[in-house]
Amino acid sequence: MRHYYSADAIRAAEAPLLRSLPEGVLMRRAAHGLATAVARELKSRTGAIAGTRVCAVVGSGDNGGDALWAATFLRRRGVSATAVVLNPDRVHATALAAFTASGGRVVENVPAATDLVIDGVVGISGSGPLRPAPAEVFAAVDAAGIPVVAVDLPSGIDVQTGAADGPHVHAALTVTFGGLKPVHALGDCGRVELIDIGLDLPDTDLMSVEAADVAARWPVPEATDDKYTQGVTGVLAGSAAYPGAAILCTGAAVAATSGMVRYAGSAAAEVVSHRPEVVAAPTVSAVGRVQAWVVGPGLGTDEAGAAALWFALDTDLPVIVDADGLTILAAHPDLVVKRDAPTVLTPHAGEFARLAGHPPGADRVAATQRLAEAFGATVLLKGNVTVIAEPGGRTYLNRAGQSWAATAGSGDVLSGVIGALLAAGVPAGEAAAMAAFVHARAANLSAADPGPRPAPTSAARILAHIRSSIASL
Repeated sequence: MRHYYSADAIRAAEAPLLRSLPEGVLMRRAAHGLATAVARELKSRTGAIAGTRVCAVVGSGDNGGDALWAATFLRRRGVSATAVVLNPDRVHATALAAFTASGGRVVENVPAATDLVIDGVVGISGSGPLRPAPAEVFAAVDAAGIPVVAVDLPSGIDVQTGAADGPHVHAALTVTFGGLKPVHALGDCGRVELIDIGLDLPDTDLMSVEAADVAARWPVPEATDDKYTQGVTGVLAGSAAYPGAAILCTGAAVAATSGMVRYAGSAAAEVVSHRPEVVAAPTVSAVGRVQAWVVGPGLGTDEAGAAALWFALDTDLPVIVDADGLTILAAHPDLVVKRDAPTVLTPHAGEFARLAGHPPGADRVAATQRLAEAFGATVLLKGNVTVIAEPGGRTYLNRAGQSWAATAGSGDVLSGVIGALLAAGVPAGEAAAMAAFVHARAANLSAADPGPRPAPTSAARILAHIRSSIASL
């Protein structure tokens, strides 16, 4: 499990170390880690370390000191180093003295022959876009195609929300220290590398699952299990107009666990023709007993769709509501607010706006948490970074790393996976987070198959890689 920390939490954890260590030791400890990461990046990109050229763009805070010390350490490995000092009167004096003593040169602009730029402009205390001087420097860096390693976070990106409201640094790699911050999941940080500098940090309520966490929690049949005890997933989806949604949703539920999937609706014949293991019926009254309901994909917003949603929400079973179900629910929020059983809502930004009365805005985490509290339900806000918030504050972030899952029908697949996990007894927040992780991985796998490079994919192909995604955990 990865945990994310506010800037205040990081500063509080640094305070006892700063008191106990000699002055400057913690900064140099961080800078050693930064220099090592930069050296690896240089070797990866150029095939060498000695003889390469780096330029540190330095602001007035500690991140500027980190960048200067890192450039100083790189000088000892044969790297040619320059620095653009944006605020000479406020630069970290000790680090600058060490840098110039090592043979580093202060310059007005990033040299054209630079192999890599170190962004040490703004630290975790900064806010807002880049100011004109650094914005001009990094516009030139972007135009020249020079890769950037950011210190702690790319300057100009908000540490808490990951939002970039104006000019900001585009980093290929971000090197951070002690603990991850929300920006490292939410923002445009490139690859993120965490350097341990000895901070004592507690677990938080803002986290993301990793492959090992999902593998440990994924339902696996035991010796005494049968198809019923592993979880029976009920699906109310699809219609005469959109039978594909029912096929994708039920197929995903089948792929996610080894229990049973029951379907009720007008697409019963199409579902069985694609998934013969699904037990299908034309109406909910004939479908039989289930342990969780998936409601909404392709369902329609007419009276039949509304009746299906009301039926599911009136039970004491876990329910996931998606797509058309969310549109209906926006007009009848009391159907969820009054529920005691677990409920998962999975809106994209437009559906979120219908439910909340406004779009999620720049702070997607806070917006999702507020909606979860308002509805008393787990809310999964879709996006390249999926935000899953539970009532009470626990929130998961799932960074897809790409947008292959942004394709028609992909959400139907995700809903089916969540429903299967709910039926198997996985708690709502964990079920949504685990499903989002596996779904994003399946999208990556589908785009990479058959190779040798990623190519456009589809919801059906993502569905076909759900089992591979689970197996690869």
